[in-house]
Amino acid sequence: MRLEDRASEAFAHLANAPGARSDPEGTARAVEAALEAAPDDLNIRLGAYRFYFYAHRFAEAIPQAEAILAQTARRLNIPADWRAVGPADAAFSAPETAPGLYLQALIALAYCHMRLGDMTRGWACLDKALTLDPTDRFAAYRLVRAADPPAEEDEDDPA
Repeated sequence: MRLEDRASEAFAHLANAPGARSDPEGTARAVEAALEAAPDDLNIRLGAYRFYFYAHRFAEAIPQAEAILAQTARRLNIPADWRAVGPADAAFSAPETAPGLYLQALIALAYCHMRLGDMTRGWACLDKALTLDPTDRFAAYRLVRAADPPAEEDEDDPA
């Protein structure tokens, strides 16, 4: 089957999906069918990620974020392993789509790991996002602040 036909089939699955709120399992089946039909289609992966993310199915959102990261890395011609990517590998501060999508996927990956309690992986992704994007275009620092709130002062503590 041609790539265009596979993508059309995948979009048809999503277009005919029931509402995510009214029938989350039916929507999940449509998302899975779309992924099966066109696993390499970036828009299908984005749709799948968003479905799982907004349904708070973070463990299922992680592979989608990882796939988006990998596909975007190929577009940018940068290392497949995000840990090996450096600030000079792409124009991460430029307003171009691919570098921005890469950063967003990295931050999404961090968020999902943190929501699942894997703070080590989450922090590693966030640290990399902040290294690649020192201007913080996608507000990774906001997630840092949320994940590491300031210590509360104990007013009863005489120390």
